[in-house]
Amino acid sequence: MGFEELLDKVGGFGPFQLRNVALLALPRVLLPMHFLLPIFLAAVPAHRCALPGAPDNFSNQDAWLEAHLPREPDGRLSSCLRFTHLQALPNSTLWEGGQNPGEQPEGEPSTVPCPQGWEYNHSEFSSTIATEWDLVCEQKGLNKATSTFFFAGVLVGAVVYGYLSDRFGRRRLLLVAYVSSLVLSLASAASVSYIMFAITRTLTGMALAGFTIIVMPLELEWLDVRHRTVAGVLSSTFWTGGVMLLALIGYLIRDWRWLLLTVTLPCAPGILTLWWVPESARWLLTQGRVEEAHRYLLHCARLNGQPAGEDSLSREALNKVAATERMVRRPSYLDLFRTPRLRYISLCCMVVWFGVNFSYYGVSLDVSGLGLNVYLTQLVFGAVELPSKLLVYLSVRHAGRRLTMAGTLLGAALALGFRLLVSPEMKSWSTVLAVMGKAFSEAAFTTAYLFTSELYPTVLRQTGMGLTALVGRLGGSLAPLAALLDGLWLSLPKLAYGGIALLAACTALLLPETKQAQLPETIQDVERKSAPSSLQEEEMPMKQVQD
Repeated sequence: MGFEELLDKVGGFGPFQLRNVALLALPRVLLPMHFLLPIFLAAVPAHRCALPGAPDNFSNQDAWLEAHLPREPDGRLSSCLRFTHLQALPNSTLWEGGQNPGEQPEGEPSTVPCPQGWEYNHSEFSSTIATEWDLVCEQKGLNKATSTFFFAGVLVGAVVYGYLSDRFGRRRLLLVAYVSSLVLSLASAASVSYIMFAITRTLTGMALAGFTIIVMPLELEWLDVRHRTVAGVLSSTFWTGGVMLLALIGYLIRDWRWLLLTVTLPCAPGILTLWWVPESARWLLTQGRVEEAHRYLLHCARLNGQPAGEDSLSREALNKVAATERMVRRPSYLDLFRTPRLRYISLCCMVVWFGVNFSYYGVSLDVSGLGLNVYLTQLVFGAVELPSKLLVYLSVRHAGRRLTMAGTLLGAALALGFRLLVSPEMKSWSTVLAVMGKAFSEAAFTTAYLFTSELYPTVLRQTGMGLTALVGRLGGSLAPLAALLDGLWLSLPKLAYGGIALLAACTALLLPETKQAQLPETIQDVERKSAPSSLQEEEMPMKQVQD
């Protein structure tokens, strides 16, 4: 008897599973608020060099500003330079009142970087890390680097949590993720220097990685095959809720410290919900902890109204399943590459996850130049994710996981590609294409979690998710830095995002389909399932079920 048969006895989808999805909703809401927080936390408002005797109103007295600030090639006043000497302007009364323009040098007026710092327009943001530590102009790379540091932390955390949760259990490591995320985020909000902020945000990324690695498999391992898709898509809508909630919170709270504090404090009640979150019975059996698994399975049966008792769910049956699983040694990342089919799957998933994360965060963190304010843009980007969930739900049931994965990545690549052809003056078309790119990239993200979880066997599922998330977060960490490529060519960031998405789409077509298949429990299941047909005739095929 396999675990799927045990799950059928206690109910593979019912009140127990719905309660589990609800209890694990909070991490899914918190993740996008932290991952996309730089949209507000690291926003760069309009700024210019601090000038002595500057007018109170930021936007008036253009003549006064033109005497101090040079113009960029696009006609805007410079945000990073000022004239070395005050410039006299024709037909200007600037010098009335005794101001002396000084001696004008011959030739092109010389400029210098802002020697007295910057003044910022606080109409949209009262405080961001850019205004706190002057992360603009020559220091703008440090502003982008905060996102890179954060995702680098997520990258490392994915490895650590993936490995430890397979060894010590999902529930215990979820508690570690909650507590460490709360403590480290509070430390970030209290940062007194850029270095302290960068370090604490990196460590926060490591802590939050536990949510990305643990929550999906913990839900999936309690679900039967028929309901994995609907539960996966339902759970992912909480991410969309977090994206839209971030727009509202960002609009209401304009100070970066209070904003960070607000999106962090829900971790406290989240810790209390773990009292009702069940450990994975499937994982418990792989560890030989039969009594604990038996207790959880009986509780599941009671909540689901199933007549499973001591006779129909005997310890003898559980011992047989556990005895088989105990023969499998503890996993390591090398196990993902020891056998040919798992090695093939792992390499393909690494490419796909890099492309999914690189394109998603490249689109999500770039909310400028769309003709909308940052809050409305974030709200639209969140709202468009809802129909993308419906697209995924319908597509994975009819077209399958593989084609859905490839199709959504291709859609994101095409939207980014067409946006390159739109002139800057056509902001409405640029906005439409950006929204389409966000929708397709979110659909790809939703599919990637479901697809990858179904490709790996139970004994290596967390380890495999940890590896692919590691590579994916590498893509996420490089996405903000890729935005700096606009200094070489304005369209180069979009070209990079679209090109990588296209490569990932082609790679997704190389993966095996998992539609209507039972979750593999051992490495041997994966090798048999993906073996050529001539070899499958010699092996017992995996039982298929109706989706």
